[in-house]
Amino acid sequence: MNQTASVPTAAELVDFETQCEAWFRENTVSDPGFMLPLTFMEVSTDQQFDFLQNWQNKVYEAGYLGMSWPAEYGGRGMHPEYQRTATRIMREHDAPIMINAIGNGWAGPLIMDIGSEEQKKRYIKPMLAAEEIWCQGFSEPDNGSDLGNAQTRAVRDGDDYVINGSKIWTSLGDRAHQMILLARTNPEAANKYAGLSFFLAPMKIPGVETRRIQKLTGEYGFVQCFFDNARIPADGLMGEEGQGWLVAMKTLEYERGAKVNLAGGSFVKEMDVMAIVDLARTAQRGGKPVLDDPVIRDRLVDYLIDIQALNLNNSRRRMAPLNRDRPMGLALMNKLARTELVRELTEFALQFQGSNAGYYVGDDNAVDGGYWHRAYLNSFSATIGGGTSEIQKNIIGEHVLGLPKTK
Repeated sequence: MNQTASVPTAAELVDFETQCEAWFRENTVSDPGFMLPLTFMEVSTDQQFDFLQNWQNKVYEAGYLGMSWPAEYGGRGMHPEYQRTATRIMREHDAPIMINAIGNGWAGPLIMDIGSEEQKKRYIKPMLAAEEIWCQGFSEPDNGSDLGNAQTRAVRDGDDYVINGSKIWTSLGDRAHQMILLARTNPEAANKYAGLSFFLAPMKIPGVETRRIQKLTGEYGFVQCFFDNARIPADGLMGEEGQGWLVAMKTLEYERGAKVNLAGGSFVKEMDVMAIVDLARTAQRGGKPVLDDPVIRDRLVDYLIDIQALNLNNSRRRMAPLNRDRPMGLALMNKLARTELVRELTEFALQFQGSNAGYYVGDDNAVDGGYWHRAYLNSFSATIGGGTSEIQKNIIGEHVLGLPKTK
């Protein structure tokens, strides 16, 4: 993030906002004629992928992505306030998501933090332009949430590492060009964490196979990746051998929102609670609009308050004097609270659809084309990715509140 760029004046920001507003008003396509994903974890068809890849490239070429990243690596070298403004206007125009979430949100900031000069010059621009899509190789089939017990092996052989093993729940893994990969380089290490290393690994090479996983929604947002003597360049190692756990934890700070250096845009569609209010106006119960029910109105107001509180906390987290007691608290809490809130909201929207809630995407009687049912089923993935809600509660309890680790 470019903190050395001069802070824009109020007039400069107004001029930029006007320019940005005009561009997104003219160029945003919210309905391309097919259902767009709500998150980067739901990209299932070639049609969706091609549209979103072209969209991110278009936004980048227009200058509204990577604005605060250094110009020498493909960014714009501008003050972060410009990117915040551009991202806000994207949301106001209901712009499509940025597809390269792992690259723009996780791998890119990591490379900017600890990568070599060569890695920054090699990876950042293609990442921003969506010319190279990234995926994440952390989770494994047999280890659940125990990331430290990863068993995928990486053995040094000359200028390469030879990779054997499997990764699972890999979003966009079948389309990705690069992966951030956690693998075991020393199975004899004194503890399991010390034996791990972290790599920037190419995906389009011999020995890498991907198999799509069909989700409950019928979509194919995830894959399982298999490595069979796949050779990756040794210069993709991040940090030193055996430092993989530390690098992975640094990466998860971005994934969980504890640190922010995003390229811009959104990777997840914001849930519009007012759309649920409109739904409650049209849905009928006992011959009357559901919104006439005082209990429903009360719950909707509670949700509006919760969303406003989360939005205000997002602003507060950037104000250091308001976070001195627990600097990481709001950031870590936001991931947990927001993902659980979206799950609750989408479930709530189904509750007053009556028998129509049983219809799904593709059914003629589905409310709003099955949007709410699909959104509810997909909401669970965000409560798992980046650490399940249960793990997130442990992190907050132990590392923010200082509570003892439970046995």
